[in-house]
Amino acid sequence: MAVRTSSKSMHGVADRATDSDAFEYTARAGFAASGVLHLLVAFIIGQLAFTGAGGNADQSGALATLASQTGGAIVLWVAAAGLAALGLWRVAEAVMGAKPRERSGRSDGSSAWKRVKSLALAVVNFAIALSAARFAMGSGQSSSRQNAGYSAQLMQSGWGKALLIAVGIGVAAVGAYHVYKGASEKFLDELRVSGGTFVTATGVTGYVAKGLVLAGAGILVVVATLQADPSKASGLDAAVKTLGQAPFGKVLLILAAIGIAAFGVYSFIRARYSRM
Repeated sequence: MAVRTSSKSMHGVADRATDSDAFEYTARAGFAASGVLHLLVAFIIGQLAFTGAGGNADQSGALATLASQTGGAIVLWVAAAGLAALGLWRVAEAVMGAKPRERSGRSDGSSAWKRVKSLALAVVNFAIALSAARFAMGSGQSSSRQNAGYSAQLMQSGWGKALLIAVGIGVAAVGAYHVYKGASEKFLDELRVSGGTFVTATGVTGYVAKGLVLAGAGILVVVATLQADPSKASGLDAAVKTLGQAPFGKVLLILAAIGIAAFGVYSFIRARYSRM
């Protein structure tokens, strides 16, 4: 009885919080912030393709690029606020088991999987928001360097290697799901509009491209662990740079940049039309 009462209480808190238009608009700004970051990552990948030089091709590289611009700290604080609000909105989705602002009874999140997915997305949004705040304060660090350091420590033990392999498989699975979501056009279920040529093409390209890069990053973590090479287990940046070293690497990097940019554009579409 106490558990049921607590669950109803949490549901009530989430319901009241998400009834605020200001909260919804701030959460939507989180999608826009994600769009900016993906466009910057695409720009960095493009630089690697055409000049062979560039920053880290991941979220930390995008945040560092913003931090180096005039007024960048302000933009980073705005991005951090939007991403944190989006994370809180995801928590509300997990608690309520549905889209908080949809009062019509249309529920697509009642299953345990959908709740876990919402919580996982909340963690991702909170992590990026924290990174944005750190860069705004001038204390941001390269995530690829941190990942390589953590990986090197974990590779010193059997349980650490097992954990890294499990993480790699998990990231690859997330990438595969992105590819499926894009190819099957399941992402259209996220929107309040029916789609259209531009929206559909942008979503398909963005999800498939990001999925392939994530899958590559996950596979690299597994390979790096088996080879005891922590430099290859540094995430998205390592995956992109490994892609550039492959045959026709320049072409592959250009295609990756276009795909990640498409995901960024789709994020702006979600900021406007996402079901909340």
